Amino acid sequence: MKIAVLGAGPGGYVAAIKAAQLGASVTVIEDTEVGGTCLNRGCIPTKALVASAEALDKAKNIHDFGIELNGDVIPNIQKILERKNKIVNIQVKGIRGLFKSWGIKILDGKGFIVSANKIRVALKDGGAEEVETDKIIIATGSRPAQIPIFPFDGEKILSSDDALNLNNIPRSLLIIGAGVIGCEFAFIYRGFGSEVTMVEMMPGAVSTEDEEISAILEKELKKRKIKLVANIKVEKIEIKENSVLTFLSDGKTIEAEKVLVSIGRAINSKDIGLENIGVKTGQRGEIIVNDKMETGIKDVYAVGDVTGGIMLAHMASKEGMIAAENAVGGDAVINRSVVPSAIFTSPEIASVGLREKQALDKGYRIKIGRFQFRALGKAHAMGEISGLIKIIADEQNDKILGAHIIGPHASDLIHEIALAINKGLTVKDIADTIHAHPTLSEGIMEAAEDVHDSAIHVPKK
Repeated sequence: MKIAVLGAGPGGYVAAIKAAQLGASVTVIEDTEVGGTCLNRGCIPTKALVASAEALDKAKNIHDFGIELNGDVIPNIQKILERKNKIVNIQVKGIRGLFKSWGIKILDGKGFIVSANKIRVALKDGGAEEVETDKIIIATGSRPAQIPIFPFDGEKILSSDDALNLNNIPRSLLIIGAGVIGCEFAFIYRGFGSEVTMVEMMPGAVSTEDEEISAILEKELKKRKIKLVANIKVEKIEIKENSVLTFLSDGKTIEAEKVLVSIGRAINSKDIGLENIGVKTGQRGEIIVNDKMETGIKDVYAVGDVTGGIMLAHMASKEGMIAAENAVGGDAVINRSVVPSAIFTSPEIASVGLREKQALDKGYRIKIGRFQFRALGKAHAMGEISGLIKIIADEQNDKILGAHIIGPHASDLIHEIALAINKGLTVKDIADTIHAHPTLSEGIMEAAEDVHDSAIHVPKK
């Protein structure tokens, strides 16, 4: 069986490898670079910058660990970018190596669907090639959203892609949008020394997260002198010789050297030939699929951001595996109810399942357990004591409905609870599991115990 995958991001390349593992002959078509946005312009490069910013912060405060460091500690943006690019290149080569090991053909070029069994590819190095296929998996992803009043120029008005490759650290940076991407860049560039201001039309930062977690993050923003202006709209911007003026809906003006626009993602479903096969799209251009990742057109599947669902790399990868299994004759169904997410601010945020308000809105009677990182010996040893672990449980049957963490290594800690929710475990199941000491994971156990007011390291209420 021949399968063509249009796009080699975390949805497409995983679909390709899974399909090859299942015996299909696979061709992948990619117009930028394998790994897609996540590897080249998102998840991995931003985390490389986060690591540099955190290392710089640690160095500036190294005396807290009993170490004397003489001289200035300053960021070298060129070396930071070199490190970031090296990490990305290693990962890109790794994916291409996996393709080779599984006999997957990669065509570097722009793909255009001619029919459900044919894709025309305009090759990067010139010329064209037609791919005959039995099945198509569309994984063309998304890009930074842009609206006319914020015209990206890569110099003063930046997209998130631009913000990954600045040759100089701006003295001042205004970030429009205090969602996931905006907050991550706020901590990165504040760590490098920029004066950072964020403007958000919603009531606060990362407003999609649990309200208690968002409130703690806003305190951390204040600690780092990152200014947040919430509940406000940007009316227009005006580019000056050496700065940008941003006019707000309350009549105030903010001047900054550069402006980063972080207002979401736009879907890459145009100009790929969907109209030739009748694939249905929604209002945002998202490809409509069912739980088997089928588009409604026989033998055509779609995965990842282009479907407009949960725009997370790991979600795209799982959808890619589901599509690949079904393309070779399987009957797999995606489960979107337990999807952990992580935000790489400082401290990190991670969540899975329902927020407190969502649980109440759904009519659950809930019990909540909380545990502060400052009560963990490991957190003190690390010098990272800010944050909270919060577990929301169904009072009736003790099942875990959701969990939310802000603190060191939150992105790693969340998976214990994700597994518990996925397997229908109870709060007591976690509380009864012995956790190693001294670890941050003990906080999960203590938060579970706190649901029933039995946490050892929580004062009597």
